[in-house]
Amino acid sequence: MHKIILLLAIITLNLTSAQTKKKQILLIGTFHYANPGLDVAKVKTFNVMSEKSQKELEIMSDKIKKFGPDKIFVEWKFSKQAELDKYYNKNTDSLLKKDLNEITQLALRTAKKLNHKKMYGIDYRTRFPYDSLMMSMEKANQKDLMKKNTESTERFVKDNNERMAKSSLTDLMLYYNEKASNEDNIQWYLEVANRTGNPDDFTGASLVSNWYKRNLYMYSLVQKLTESTDNKIMVLLGAGHAAMLREFLAHDPEFEIVELSTVLK
Repeated sequence: MHKIILLLAIITLNLTSAQTKKKQILLIGTFHYANPGLDVAKVKTFNVMSEKSQKELEIMSDKIKKFGPDKIFVEWKFSKQAELDKYYNKNTDSLLKKDLNEITQLALRTAKKLNHKKMYGIDYRTRFPYDSLMMSMEKANQKDLMKKNTESTERFVKDNNERMAKSSLTDLMLYYNEKASNEDNIQWYLEVANRTGNPDDFTGASLVSNWYKRNLYMYSLVQKLTESTDNKIMVLLGAGHAAMLREFLAHDPEFEIVELSTVLK
């Protein structure tokens, strides 16, 4: 009788453990390797095609391969998945030699080493009316806020340009995934943008809500496209997006974040 009770206890414990086991997510925030100039803050381009950077990318992708994500999600429009599939099936060597963006250089390089059949696009674009934000700020005569916005942008550009001038690619990637960097990526939206405008002008709050919406939609796709058989996943996004997803993940018991610094040890 005691043996039966013990066996039932072990089975119950195993079932409970299986039910509560979290899926591991390697959430990687990054600067845009190809630097298309679409962000408000204009930072210098980093040479990811140098021999040194290419070696680092090989090492990074090898270590992520060892981590073993079952799926890789990237900042590519969800509505353009067919184009991503077509892109993924092009000649890998050719893509790595000519395409500077992080989707190719890190995500695709890693996915190919893992013999994945595809990558998953999760980007969802929303309006980001920065010009309207500036006009509302000026209309409300928010001179102190305008000054804070300018100083914040200039500080961000200066800091990132200095880092790019003296850091290796690996060091940059680790920096963009540090806690302080993540907090900086969120702070501007609440400290500056959300305060913008007269009391009856919600241009600032609208911009911030659109930013949250974009990231919530992306996170929704991560949630819905991660299947029960996926134990580990990797998500590669611009650092600002990754900072937001990190906040969402803090309240989702299904996932646990695996830090890039741990994987790259």
